[in-house]
Amino acid sequence: MTNPVQIVDSHCHLDFPDFEGELPEIIARAHAAGVTRMVTICTKLKNEPAVRAIAEANPSVFYAAGTHPMSVATEPMATVDQLVALAQHPKFIGIGESGLDYHYTAESAAMQRESLRIHITAARETKLPLIIHARAADDDMAEILADEHRKGAYTCVMHCFSSSAELGRAALDLGFYLSMSGIAAFPKSGDLRDIFAAAPLDRILLETDSPYLAPPPHRGRRNEPAYTAHTAKVGAEVFGMALPDFAAATCANFDRLFWKAKAA
Repeated sequence: MTNPVQIVDSHCHLDFPDFEGELPEIIARAHAAGVTRMVTICTKLKNEPAVRAIAEANPSVFYAAGTHPMSVATEPMATVDQLVALAQHPKFIGIGESGLDYHYTAESAAMQRESLRIHITAARETKLPLIIHARAADDDMAEILADEHRKGAYTCVMHCFSSSAELGRAALDLGFYLSMSGIAAFPKSGDLRDIFAAAPLDRILLETDSPYLAPPPHRGRRNEPAYTAHTAKVGAEVFGMALPDFAAATCANFDRLFWKAKAA
């Protein structure tokens, strides 16, 4: 019987070693849990061929690529032309993840800011959504996103959003989206759930960021796309909605932002 609740995992990492040799089972479990589509994210451009191959081999999997901020000091700087060229692939639906991470890699902050602006330019040129990683860099992130938006509109999702209410409002004011991960389901994440509750429903996405950040009851173990269903249940509670209605709203949001996946 078809699962009545359909969900999208808008951000996972199916190429990571954690899933090696198990992808068919991982994807099958996702489908059984109602996760009809997944976006696997390439964090280093040298790995793009392998990530692309996963998307090509699985009808329900799409992909995005960029240079993760924690890798900019050790990887070649991406160029706009590179990213625009990758975007020609029919299953390539987003730019990134890019962003700023001053918690672990503050020493490369200047390079991260340069890389972020390159990814924003590519998102603007391709009309594909930018996928943002933000950690311990709220002020710089808000300033760059707004400054670049003044230069020309682009779309964006704050992936695995767990930053301040101020950065959340800044992103929403620019028309961007906030993505709810397993962090929002942690018992001590009440403040984060309040940020989501104050956001417009039509700007909310779901994700796992698997293999990381598994929601309860799997917290502390390997995450996988099927577990998006647990975060969706918490999201429905946050918004005071029936689960099928909340899931349908987040799927509609995904289709609006990741328009290329809907057209596929």
